[in-house]
Amino acid sequence: MKIRTGTGYDVHKLVEGKTLTLGGIVIPHTKGSLGHSDGDVLIHSVCDALLGAANLRDIGFHFPDTEKKYKGIDSKILLKKVIKLIKDKGYEIGNIDSTIVLQNPKIKDFIPEMKIVLADTMQISEDAVSVKATTTENLGFTGREEGIAAYASVLIVKK
Repeated sequence: MKIRTGTGYDVHKLVEGKTLTLGGIVIPHTKGSLGHSDGDVLIHSVCDALLGAANLRDIGFHFPDTEKKYKGIDSKILLKKVIKLIKDKGYEIGNIDSTIVLQNPKIKDFIPEMKIVLADTMQISEDAVSVKATTTENLGFTGREEGIAAYASVLIVKK
């Protein structure tokens, strides 16, 4: 059995009046992620982790922010394309562990729905998807609510 691990990280600026999309769902808040796509830092970090594990470069290589076709795109579409890329290379997902870093809003009540949406999008068991959240105790750009970040670690297995 051949296994590989990957890590991903993404960050976006938070701005008034934008939609906050995390894990494929909209979170009610006065600020949202500024990005070329929908700004879903959780999905972007998962994409980067999966691409890295399969040695397929990074999300910016496959979906550059200079391409008009990706402007405002639902990040679940990008994630589905990444899943196809790793499957085409002979891999399947073992598990995903992720952490969202933001001061506000508190998102613990939204995590179960995020896990369902992510598992469904990737066509894997919900038990294989871990989503956690943390603050930075008002420190740094996330603590000042200037931005949001996400980390992801993945395990992929050669079929």
